Amino acid sequence: MERFDVAIIGTGPGGLEAAINCRIRNKSVLLIGSKDLSFKMSRLEKVSNYLGLGTVTGEEMNKAFKKHLDEFNLDITEDKIQTVYAMGDYFALQGKEVMYEASSVILATGVVASKPLKGENEFLGRGVSYCATCDAPLYRGKEAIVVGYSQKEEEEANFLAEIAKKVYYLPVYKDERHLDSRIEEITGKPTEIRREDKTLTLVTDKGEYTANGVFILRDAVSAGQLVPGLETDGAHVIVDRSMKTNINGLFACGDITGLPYQIAKAVGEGNIAALSAVSYLATLRRN
Repeated sequence: MERFDVAIIGTGPGGLEAAINCRIRNKSVLLIGSKDLSFKMSRLEKVSNYLGLGTVTGEEMNKAFKKHLDEFNLDITEDKIQTVYAMGDYFALQGKEVMYEASSVILATGVVASKPLKGENEFLGRGVSYCATCDAPLYRGKEAIVVGYSQKEEEEANFLAEIAKKVYYLPVYKDERHLDSRIEEITGKPTEIRREDKTLTLVTDKGEYTANGVFILRDAVSAGQLVPGLETDGAHVIVDRSMKTNINGLFACGDITGLPYQIAKAVGEGNIAALSAVSYLATLRRN
């Protein structure tokens, strides 16, 4: 298995800046995220405080960032990392179907807007999952509930419908749905997950739904759940001025490190995180 020098999780401004700076310093880079880059940034009507660009739209900034990536031949691996394991002198990153390895990692995943449901953390791995593609085979002949936080999660629900006996889908968004005809759409605001024996119940403000498993599909997993042992303060990762976390070789940048949620701040932190990761790699070689 190829081991990259640096794995960067997230394709917002911080992650992209980190990737470019690592590439400039001749490091092998695994950049994981969306080829569309930052959805949140692309929706901005006006950005006026990014030095040198004047006033531009978020879409124009996205195009400029893509052009910059192309200049350095930086490809984006579209995957959703479920867990990052610190293995000592390297990290193992569990994707939907693939395991990756890197000597250092930079987290640039942004902030997970929604709080975990009551019972979500408690039953994670005991019927609650964040990846329908990964765990679908476990639900052959069984029933499952999918809570989708964006339209792109429908693909995983449709895949699950090909295997499971019954799939219920609860969309936590207003976009038009494109679901497999075998999926039953349900409504309501999810509030809690309960477990009795091997059965889970999803509680909403409009009723309760029972199945063998519940899939919570968000754009990103919260940092504390993504990396076991990572020190956080609420939704944010605790870092020092070098963007270093409490785990050796693991750095973070952008919104995930706290306020203000600004593009310029994220880019600056991405630059620092990259330099810190490069320095860390130098210490590994010396040892």
